[in-house]
Amino acid sequence: MLVKKPGKMRWEYTAPEKKTFVSDGHKLYSYIPQDKQVIVGTVPADDQAPTPALFLTGKGNILRDFVVAFDKVAEAPAASVALRLTPKKHEPEYNSLTLVLQPGSLSLLMLVTSDPQGGRSVFTFTNLKENVGLADSQFEFKMPRGVEVMSDAPTR
Repeated sequence: MLVKKPGKMRWEYTAPEKKTFVSDGHKLYSYIPQDKQVIVGTVPADDQAPTPALFLTGKGNILRDFVVAFDKVAEAPAASVALRLTPKKHEPEYNSLTLVLQPGSLSLLMLVTSDPQGGRSVFTFTNLKENVGLADSQFEFKMPRGVEVMSDAPTR
């Protein structure tokens, strides 16, 4: 995972299947090689953006946007601190986010999401580096050959 404000991110999954999600701050690209398809969308305007997207653009505020409470995460390392963030406005994608932090440094160790269907996703971060001067080129999506390109933008 790479994140650069404002609004740039790159997530690359290797398991259980390869997936790549890229935002250059204007367009969003979703690519699953097995499907041989790329879905291209537009980054939503601030008034339409989900709360996590506001944080990527540097416009989020934990205390304004969430109810914050201590939490327990079974998989979390001993002595870590877990904070459950419940959005103040309805979010269709998730019910809550739990940040698992290293005491003292407050480095992010884990992110746990719960969704409205009862699903739970756990992301564990290792070798996390902050403020490393990422190049904008790392947020450019290079269209693979032989894929179908679909747009999630509304048609007129």
